Amino acid sequence: MTSLSRKHWILLVLLTLCWGVNWPVMKIGVSDFPPLSFRLLSMLGGLPAIWLAARLQDVPLTIPRGGAAALLRLAIPNMLLWHVFMILGVKMLSSGRAAILGYTMPVWAALFGVLVFREKLGRAAWFGIACALGGALLLLSSEFGKLAGNPMGSIFALIAAAGWGYGTVMMRRSTLAMPTIAITFWMLVMATAGLAVAAVALEHAQWRMPGAAAWAAIGYNAVVIFGFAHVVWFMLARSLPPVASSLSVMMIPVLGVFSGAWILGETPHWQDYAAMLLILAAMSAVLLKRGGNAHK
Repeated sequence: MTSLSRKHWILLVLLTLCWGVNWPVMKIGVSDFPPLSFRLLSMLGGLPAIWLAARLQDVPLTIPRGGAAALLRLAIPNMLLWHVFMILGVKMLSSGRAAILGYTMPVWAALFGVLVFREKLGRAAWFGIACALGGALLLLSSEFGKLAGNPMGSIFALIAAAGWGYGTVMMRRSTLAMPTIAITFWMLVMATAGLAVAAVALEHAQWRMPGAAAWAAIGYNAVVIFGFAHVVWFMLARSLPPVASSLSVMMIPVLGVFSGAWILGETPHWQDYAAMLLILAAMSAVLLKRGGNAHK
């Protein structure tokens, strides 16, 4: 296992903080602005940053012959489904609850590996799947049990996580001869185009100039999430020990819950804490056993 330098630790902590705090930031962004349009503007702002990072690293962004179709197959689950359904889920749920459900992704990846590609799972992975299912059902039952609950928000978040999980399996099996940052850039371009169509079709009547809070959230996502976090992750992904990156991922929903409580005044209920513990147990069983390198 490669040991982490001081620089690696600092960047890993910054990445975890950036992604964890982004859950309440997204909630602020969609509070009085259409969610798909919010995500679209964030992506449009982030694309130039990723392009510039690739150019500064002299990474070619050319698509090999026949690669466009493969990129599209990767972009739909990894980017389009994730961003569309998760931002809709954030709109309907507390930011902490959306974070918990979103990070069921590693378990979905394990399930799709079994169902689609006939991969074999050990007892630890099956235990993780059972824990994740229990956590998701706990939150779903809580939403159904409240008069003001919104079970569709939980369902959207789970669809997003499942899409990302399937996309992760596809990425792992991809034979595209392209650098990771180039693959991500073009997947984001394709997802942005798809999101633009959805935003025009579904939210055109709601368009207006974003308020100050929405602009701040858009700027944070464009510059910090897409421009910094994604780019730095790609620089570290090949040198980070799998356990270190996995533990970083596991901290993100925890930060999402507590930063939502701190920034937005959200009050987590016992179901949220119980579900968070179950999801963390699931991620421990699946990620640490398999050495996954998931991120968002």
